[in-house]
Amino acid sequence: MRRNWPKEAPIPVERHDTIRRKITSLLVEGPRTARDLALDLRIPEREIYDHLEHIRRTTHKGERRLRMEPAACERCGFVFSKRGRLKRPGRCPMCRAESIREPVFSLTRPGG
Repeated sequence: MRRNWPKEAPIPVERHDTIRRKITSLLVEGPRTARDLALDLRIPEREIYDHLEHIRRTTHKGERRLRMEPAACERCGFVFSKRGRLKRPGRCPMCRAESIREPVFSLTRPGG
């Protein structure tokens, strides 16, 4: 005869830092590309861009700001300075080369 004992609720895994807090702490340490962050956190690079966009919105008026060194073409040197998106562009509008240096992100204090 089998008894149906009440099952115990699983104990959730305790998390101290969220992914966004980890990204923030890595960016405070120094500048990094999205690929560097993805390798450090072991998550897909496309997820990093979503987190960076959220960090950019939430830190806009806060203690720190997300700073982005824009992407640049490796062949002709064109800098994507007016680009609002955080992702690396696919190709250069001037020479049509696809060898684009990734944007570099960091967290800095406003005015400093």
